[in-house]
Amino acid sequence: MISLGVATRSGLTRGLIELRQNLTNGMDLFTQFLWPVILLVALFFMRNGHFGGTGFGLGALALPGVMGMLIASNGIFGIGQYLALDREDGTLLRAKAIPNGMVGYLIGKLVTVSGIVLIQVAVVLIFGLTVLGGLRLDGPRGWALFIGVLLLGLLATLPLGAIVGSVFESPRSIGFVSFPVMGLVAVSGVFYPITSMPGWVQGLAQVFPIYWLGLGMRSALLPPEAAVVELGQSWRHWETFGVLGVWAAFGLTVAPIVLRRMARRESGSHVAARREKAMARAY
Repeated sequence: MISLGVATRSGLTRGLIELRQNLTNGMDLFTQFLWPVILLVALFFMRNGHFGGTGFGLGALALPGVMGMLIASNGIFGIGQYLALDREDGTLLRAKAIPNGMVGYLIGKLVTVSGIVLIQVAVVLIFGLTVLGGLRLDGPRGWALFIGVLLLGLLATLPLGAIVGSVFESPRSIGFVSFPVMGLVAVSGVFYPITSMPGWVQGLAQVFPIYWLGLGMRSALLPPEAAVVELGQSWRHWETFGVLGVWAAFGLTVAPIVLRRMARRESGSHVAARREKAMARAY
């Protein structure tokens, strides 16, 4: 029987191999970085705009929110799409057949998606610090805040991705989830301060992690006086870590339950039925 430690090491190795494949395959590389590049182009053209009479550049205000959006979208859709794809082609069924195989499988996907997120965030951060101006990461406190928000953001969103991937059997079905998520991005103050939006929109945005990821990143990358454009003219660090912590606790509690139920339902007949549906759509 494969021990939990062996499965964990196998998952880490698998995740690093898949990450390397994503970064060396031209099509995968194009898919992973097309959206971040489009966002950077948009930020570049926003660099000379300013929010009201504050003097703060729109590009600098938006870039931390873009980082938060990348963490959330990759965390939710990355794991979700992997799970749905691997359910359809039988990869998940084969992992289930091996003792502790699901543990190794999930660890591998977590490593792959987290690696992609870290690389995308690093690219956006370097671009912001060198091209946009108005951003800074000052001293150990700034770096600690930045890394803390990044790691807690991953903990808050990756389990949600596992839940989404467990609920939807087809990778095409997951695409429908993108519509409400993009709607949340639009109202979460990613590209424009949330204080310019109606009160009910502000309340809705604060329920979900995308707004808090953006706020946390802004508090790490912008000067203290930039808090004037935020709700309550404050960075609200305690609220940021509290809401992200609640989402992380929710995801880490619910995801294992949903994953276990999904794994129990997997069978050869289900995989064959999904393949037939996929082939019927192809023709």
